[in-house]
Amino acid sequence: MAQGDGEGGAARRACCLISEILEEAGFDREKARQLRRQVLEGMILLCRWQLERMDASAAPPAGRTRKARKVDLS
Repeated sequence: MAQGDGEGGAARRACCLISEILEEAGFDREKARQLRRQVLEGMILLCRWQLERMDASAAPPAGRTRKARKVDLS
C-alpha cells in the first residue's frame, strides 16, 4: 500500500508534514522535550509557592489582629 492510499496514509502524511514544519522552524523533538520539562518544573514551583503562602496565612502571628474596614458604597 502506498503512503497516500487508504485512511492510514493520509494520517501519516499529515503527521510527517507537522514534523517537517517543526524541524524547519528549528523545533526538534529534544527541544520540545526540554520545553515541556521547563513548563512542568515551573508549574511545580508555582504550586509549592502557593502552598507556602497558604501555610503562612493559615496561622497569623500572635498579637496581630485584622480590623474590619468601612467601605462607602454610594
